[in-house]
Amino acid sequence: QVQLVESGGGLVQAGGSLRLSCEASELTFSTYAMGWFRQAPGKGREFVAAISRSGGQYYADSVKGRFSISRDTAKNTVYLQMNSLKPEDSAVYYCAAEQRLGPPSKQERAYDYWGQGTQVTVSS
Repeated sequence: QVQLVESGGGLVQAGGSLRLSCEASELTFSTYAMGWFRQAPGKGREFVAAISRSGGQYYADSVKGRFSISRDTAKNTVYLQMNSLKPEDSAVYYCAAEQRLGPPSKQERAYDYWGQGTQVTVSS
């Protein structure tokens, strides 16, 4: 069965950096767009970034210029490099896979598979 496994979360001070990874298994990785979403306590899950099958990158306004998404097809892995972290970036981060040709969706309901999430905590 398809699995998406996130790693790389943790505790970091404001202004610091983290890199999240999400490895996919039992999935034809090259045929899926990949996205990152996050959910803070008491809030809904929100779009963070996504990358298309061809490598096109899309970001939420709140993370543009600070976060960078990339993918390595040989490793079936998508990454989220997070720089200049702020306390408001604290959340559980989820990766997701969407079998879609063209720009990936920013809507969570469009995604077919989800990881279990990894916690990111940014202290002030």
